[in-house]
Amino acid sequence: MPLLEYREVQYDGVHCHLAVEWFPPGTVVLRISGSDIGEFGEAPMQALSGWLADHQPVDFFIDARDVRVASIEVSGEWARWLGIHKQDLRTVTMLTGSRFVNMTAEFVRRFADLTQMKICTEPAVFDRALAEAMQS
Repeated sequence: MPLLEYREVQYDGVHCHLAVEWFPPGTVVLRISGSDIGEFGEAPMQALSGWLADHQPVDFFIDARDVRVASIEVSGEWARWLGIHKQDLRTVTMLTGSRFVNMTAEFVRRFADLTQMKICTEPAVFDRALAEAMQS
């Protein structure tokens, strides 16, 4: 069933907060804060997979400006998920807030072979790209 309206799901844990938003017709925003050590398991990826099923490719934005750390296991899981779903992702834009998270994003991009992934270190660049995607 196509998503024709705004949707949001949030995950709150001891170490991390994660929110996924769907903006029709085809922009998805994942916002992460804290330390992502895998306390939500595969739930966010399963929600995203369900939203992506039977849709045209989407513009996928990952706002990790407030992430302190992401475990290697979690980064690997996201890299695998992104690699599996790269045909569903027209573009991937990720905002990092620290050098460590930037290095992690580079690993994810390479591991998932995401040529359509752009990594930003400036919030204004990320916010502008998101605004443009939502207007088109």
